[in-house]
Amino acid sequence: MNWKFWNKNKSKDKAKKKKSAAREWTDAIIFAVVAATLIRTLFIEAYTIPTPSMERSLLVGDFLFVSKVNYGARTPMTPIAFPFAHHTMPILGTKAYWDGVKLPYYRLPGLSEVKKGDVVVFNYPMEADSPYFRPVDKRENYIKRCQGAPGDTISLINAQVYVNGKAAPNPPGEQTDYTVTTNGTDINPQIYSDLNVSLYDNVGAPTMTKESALKLKAYSNIKAITPNYKPAGIADPMNPVFPAAYPKYKLYATNKDFDWNVDNYGPIIIPKKGWTVKLDSLTMPVYGRAIEVYEGNKLQIKDGKVFINDKEAATYTFKMNYYWMMGDNRHDSADSRYWGFVPEDHIVGKALFVWMSWDDNASFFSKIRWSRLFMGIH
Repeated sequence: MNWKFWNKNKSKDKAKKKKSAAREWTDAIIFAVVAATLIRTLFIEAYTIPTPSMERSLLVGDFLFVSKVNYGARTPMTPIAFPFAHHTMPILGTKAYWDGVKLPYYRLPGLSEVKKGDVVVFNYPMEADSPYFRPVDKRENYIKRCQGAPGDTISLINAQVYVNGKAAPNPPGEQTDYTVTTNGTDINPQIYSDLNVSLYDNVGAPTMTKESALKLKAYSNIKAITPNYKPAGIADPMNPVFPAAYPKYKLYATNKDFDWNVDNYGPIIIPKKGWTVKLDSLTMPVYGRAIEVYEGNKLQIKDGKVFINDKEAATYTFKMNYYWMMGDNRHDSADSRYWGFVPEDHIVGKALFVWMSWDDNASFFSKIRWSRLFMGIH
C-alpha cells in the first residue's frame, strides 16, 4: 500500500517536471524579451545611418550604439508596443504600438546634459503636427550634431557656426559642396575616390571636406575651387529655412527680418526652461510653433494680438529646454536650419561608437569598412 502511494506521487512529480520543462522555454523567451527591452530602453540601443547628412563624420551604412545613460533614459511615453519594433511592424507595415495609453514625459537622471558638439539621436520634431503624426517616442529617429544648447544665441556666417558670438569648433568630418574649375582637362574619377569626394545628384556639385578641397586644389589641372556659400541677406524661396518656411505665426503679412539661408542664418536665441520671451512680430515667427505644438498650448493671433489658452498674452515662459541640431554635411542635411528647435522630450541618446560599417556600393570583399569598426564618435 505504501509502495503504491509513493509510486502515485512519483508519477505526479514526473508530470510536473514535464510541465515545468515546457514552461522553461516560454519563461526563458519572456525573460529574454523583457531583459532586451529594458536594456534598449534604459541603457543602450543599436541604430543605423540611412542618409548622408552626417558625412564624413558618419557614413551611410554605419551601425552605431547609442547610450541612453548619458543624458538619462526617457521612460516610455507609449508603453504598449511590439518589442523591437520602433513605430511600424516589419513586413505588415501596420502600427507597432497602441496609443490608447499615454504617459507623461519623464527622464531618469543622467551622467550629463546634452553638450555642444555631441552627436545626438532624437525624434524628428516635425511629425508633431504633420499628417503622419505619431507620439513623441514613436517619431522617426534622426541623428545630428548639437550646435546650440538652451539659452545660446546661434548664427551662421558663410557656413561657419557662431555660438554666443564666438566661432564654434568645426567637426573633423564637416563637408560642403564646391565649384571646381579646371583648365579644360577632366578630373580623374580615381582622384575623387581617393579624396572621399561625394557626387550627390541633389547637390549637383562635388561635396568634400576642407582638407580634401586643399588637396584637390594642388592638382595641376585645377584652376580654382570655391565653396558654394549662399550670400547673406538673400533668402532662397525654393529652399526656405526656419522660420520663413512656417509663416503661420507671422503677425504681419511681410517680414523682411528673416531673409536667411542655409549658410547665412540668424542670430536666433534657443529657448531655455524658465526663459520669458516678449511676444511680438519678431519673436512670434520664431517661437510660436514651440509654444503651440511642443508645449501644448492653444495659440491664436487676432488683430495683431496674441492669445494663449484664450487669454491675451504679451510674454511667454518656456516649460522645456530646446536644442539646435545640424548635420556635418552642411548642404545635404535637413536640420534645425529648416525646422527649428528640438525639444528636450525628443532627445533619445548620445551616439557612442560605430560597431559595424557596411558599404553597399563597394565590391564584395570591400563591403565591410574595417577601419571604422569600433570607432568612437566625436
